Amino acid sequence: MSTRQDEFERVAMPHTRSLLRVARRLACDRAAAEDLVQETMLLAWRSFHQFRADSNARAWLFRIMMNAFHGRGRRIRVAPVMVPLAAADHKIGTSSCEALEVAQALAEMAEEHRTVLLLGVVEGFTCRELAEILSVPIGTVMSRLSRARQAMRTRLDPETKCAEKEA
Repeated sequence: MSTRQDEFERVAMPHTRSLLRVARRLACDRAAAEDLVQETMLLAWRSFHQFRADSNARAWLFRIMMNAFHGRGRRIRVAPVMVPLAAADHKIGTSSCEALEVAQALAEMAEEHRTVLLLGVVEGFTCRELAEILSVPIGTVMSRLSRARQAMRTRLDPETKCAEKEA
């Protein structure tokens, strides 16, 4: 095994689960998400000679994935959240219902809001890292993050849901 391959496996491979977690929220199905991550890793391997050892490998990989996602012309879309028939037939626990509501609220968000929430809140990137990953100014990241959080609060607020049902 070459030194370059060893280094790539040490630096990049530990982040595949995080990449897949975000790709599943961006892509229309599991296969499309896996394809996106595979494409990301292939692009990362091809440009690994440009990677600087003192930089953030995780942010670098996510930037490659976002470029790959946008490079596809956004052909892969967010999957609608569906309740499996088996789950609908049985009583669903409170935590399962809450998780489903969060997933559905996330799926209904605009792509730029969903992306900043996934990368910032779920994956823990800083606003500065998000700005680099998404190639937007840091002020735009902060604005999108604020609006995305507010949209989630509104969507998940029990009083708002009751008002929607009555309307």
